[in-house]
Amino acid sequence: MLPPGMAQDVALQVVVLLVAVAVMWVMWFGVPRSVAQALKGGGPGRARVDARRHFVKGAQLLGRARASGGGGVGASKAMAREAEAEADRAIALDPADAACHILKALALERQGNSAAALASLDAALEPRVARSLGAWEKSDALLKRAELLLAEEDNSKKRRRRGAAAEVAAEADLKEAVELNGKNAKALCMLATCYEKKGMAVEARRAFQQALEAEPRFSEAKAGLDRLS
Repeated sequence: MLPPGMAQDVALQVVVLLVAVAVMWVMWFGVPRSVAQALKGGGPGRARVDARRHFVKGAQLLGRARASGGGGVGASKAMAREAEAEADRAIALDPADAACHILKALALERQGNSAAALASLDAALEPRVARSLGAWEKSDALLKRAELLLAEEDNSKKRRRRGAAAEVAAEADLKEAVELNGKNAKALCMLATCYEKKGMAVEARRAFQQALEAEPRFSEAKAGLDRLS
């Protein structure tokens, strides 16, 4: 069984790849009349089809970047840059598709560019765009954004102030992630840790317990409960 942190990363990639597979299925096994007409001409329908084509290519490149452990960091980052470029092309054609922004965020994170990845997740989670996501998909995207927010280093006074704001924003994302998917163990555990740091022992204990109920082998949640016992 995958650790919950890794499972969440895989889940986000699955969101991207499932959309890609669905698009490929339609392309191979029966293109709806409206899409077929769009392919023959121009207009918004054709733009959306072209966006899906770039999305599929980008998702494939990201999958290869994640799987290229033996090929070296340089090769992985190069493929992630190509995936980012395909995501940009898809976004230019269909900016209201959250999956395209998530694809870009994952590609940027793969390159080590967390600030730009955060900006792409912000775009994906903008209300008008986030409507294209299911509840569990949005929960995973919120969790990823919270992880990136909390991972930022805070050295100078200015960065510490930004860090405090980031913690508030991350906690809000985690609460919403849990509301959307009460079985999101990683989000529950991270939320519990936020509560623990604030001295909210009762709330922290409850969230750690819920994380363990969702994922009984989650060692971080068990360790959290042990700390609070």
